[in-house]
Amino acid sequence: MSSTTTTKFNESFYQLHATDNKGEEFEFERLRGKVTIIVNVASKCGLTSQYDDLQKIYDEFQPKGLEILGFPCNQFAGQEPGDSQEIATFCTLRKVTFPIMKKVNVNGKEASPVYVYLKSQASGFITNAIKWNFTKFLIDRHGNVVERYSPDKNPMAFVDRIKELLDENVEPSTL
Repeated sequence: MSSTTTTKFNESFYQLHATDNKGEEFEFERLRGKVTIIVNVASKCGLTSQYDDLQKIYDEFQPKGLEILGFPCNQFAGQEPGDSQEIATFCTLRKVTFPIMKKVNVNGKEASPVYVYLKSQASGFITNAIKWNFTKFLIDRHGNVVERYSPDKNPMAFVDRIKELLDENVEPSTL
């Protein structure tokens, strides 16, 4: 992006909010100007090891403007049965430092508005429903959903895409 190009921010994304696992409101306005990964997580899933890779990515790129939000979800084979405290303990033991939100549904009538929005912006294979734990959405510095990754796509496989998005300039006047 050239310095003369101004990209509008996706205000819809920045109007979203969630509740973190401590019960505090997390306004997505805090994500303005950051590259963001949003992922539905579970502690008892065959893909739970992705927490480790997400943390490695967070450690490396958070100082450069990356944020990761984990949304625990128990909709897939009951693989996140814990309450907020149990999930927090699990994350502490795994040395997860990126923000973890309150447990949500990602599909159905009770789906989190965050996931309703994300699915509307990045379609899935065959249907827009989230198919399993560790579906990842990559959002650029302007609040646009640019990629949706399947659960089996390890986050390390798209580090180059994260770097590209982090290298895009954000005009200070558009923040």
